[in-house]
This record gives sequence, C-alpha cells and structure tokens, in this order.
Amino acid sequence: MSTHKAGFVNIIGNPNVGKSTLMNALTGEKLSIITSKAQTTRHRILGIVNGENFQVIFSDTPGIIKPAYELQESMMDFVKSAFDDADVLIYMVEIGEKELKDEAFFNKINNSKIPVLLLLNKIDTSNQEVLEEQVQYWNKKVPNAELLPISALEKFNIQVVFEKIIQLLPASPAFYPKDQLTDKPERFFVNESIREKILIHYKKEIPYAVEVVTESFVEDEAIIRISSVIMVERETQKGIIIGHKGSAIKRVGQEARKDLEKFFGKKIFIELFVKVNKNWRSNQNQLKRFGYNQKP
Repeated sequence: MSTHKAGFVNIIGNPNVGKSTLMNALTGEKLSIITSKAQTTRHRILGIVNGENFQVIFSDTPGIIKPAYELQESMMDFVKSAFDDADVLIYMVEIGEKELKDEAFFNKINNSKIPVLLLLNKIDTSNQEVLEEQVQYWNKKVPNAELLPISALEKFNIQVVFEKIIQLLPASPAFYPKDQLTDKPERFFVNESIREKILIHYKKEIPYAVEVVTESFVEDEAIIRISSVIMVERETQKGIIIGHKGSAIKRVGQEARKDLEKFFGKKIFIELFVKVNKNWRSNQNQLKRFGYNQKP
C-alpha cells in the first residue's frame, strides 16, 4: 500500500494577485469569495482536497498590506500564522509585480525552511518575452523557490501545481474526516456570499464598513431557511444598503440565494436585515464577536 500524505499548503501574496481564484481552482469549490476589490479575503479559509492517498489542506490568506486599523492588524495576524503551520508555502505574484508590500514577509519567504512554490499568475495577460524576463527576475529574487507560471483564471498549469504539492507533502495520516471540504461552518459561506455581492454592487467605503452575521440557518429535507443581518457603521450606510424601496438589498438577496443554492445543492429561502453597529471595525469586543482578533 502506498504511503498516505497530508499537510497544510498556505497561499500568500499581495492583494488581488489571484490567491482566491487559485484556491478555488485547486479545490474545485467556490470556497473563497472573488471580487476585484482589494481586501476581499479577511479570514484564513481552509479548503480540503481529499484523495485515496492524500489530504491537502489549502489555506487562503488575506492579501499582505500595511495595516491602518484594528481589523487590518487582525487580518495580518492570519497571514503571519500562515508561516507557522505550513508544510508547503505558495507565494503568489502576478506578471509585472516586483515585490511584497512588506519587506519582513519577503525575508521570511527567502529564509523559509519549508518548500516554497512561487506561482507567477495571470500569464494569459502577457507575452513570451515579458514572461521570460519575469521568470529570470523572480528566480534571482527568490532563489529558494520553485517557480511555475500559471493562469488561475484559465486553470493553466493548475494540475501541474497540484501534482507538485502532492510530491512535497510529508507522509502523514489525514487531519480531517475524508468527506470534509472546509473547516468553516455553513453560516460562514452564507456570510461570505452576501458580503461578495455587497463588494460587487456598492461603492467607496460601504463594502469595508459591512459585516454579515447569519442569525439562523435551518435545514429541512427540501429547503434551507436563512436569516442574516448586514451590519453597517452608520445610519447613512444603512439607507444605501437598502436602496430605493429596498431594491438594492433585494438584488443582494437574490444573487446570494442563487449562489448558495448551487453551493448547498438545495432550495434556499433567505431574509436579509440591516442594522447599525457603530464603529465595529475599531471595537475589540465586536471584532472578537466576528472572529477577527482571536489568534487562529
């Protein structure tokens, strides 16, 4: 019988380089929300891929930023923890990018004792000449890493990356039950789906002032009934979220419902409410309640 391999594969990089797209391509599930706005991913999300002889636990982390307020500090703690428990580190860059937003993280990658795969993403937007120049540049800059050019969006070279990861994983029994896809509860995906729609449809500071809490998730044979609250920081934001005669919030509900019906494979009934929760992003207790400033 062949040896069973298992381990944690942590994906890090600057905001918007395609980490969540990669994670979803590798897991085959829409576990991480994807939008073009920075700071979409706020938590570490684990996606678990099981095979007969392996279990790969992928962790998508928030993009690396210089923190400006409490919530961002907490987001960066999730990134720091990615170095602590990884068996393989994926450092993701995109064509044309030159460095990480944080020099200390860069040094950590360069001095990493664990295998590093440097994935050069979005090569579908480039040409051969630029690609060759970038490959040379990154090979010099991160000599300890194995470089693979990919397109997460077009799923180009994803299978190669996956096979490489399996090679690098240590021999180990599975960490999670073999039928488990993620470490997050169902409500987490409801919250993220709603938050994704808010990121897509609202401008300026609105998406960043929002947190979603699913207060009830009741599953019957044929239907899941969900009730979720969208928290905002100010009364004016509440009006914007609801929209004229409730049109804006209705659209969020309809689109989230479609996604969640696909995700859970069941009919969904979803009710959305909006509440003002003043300055929750700077309030330690509120952040704790939303799962931010507990060390992962």
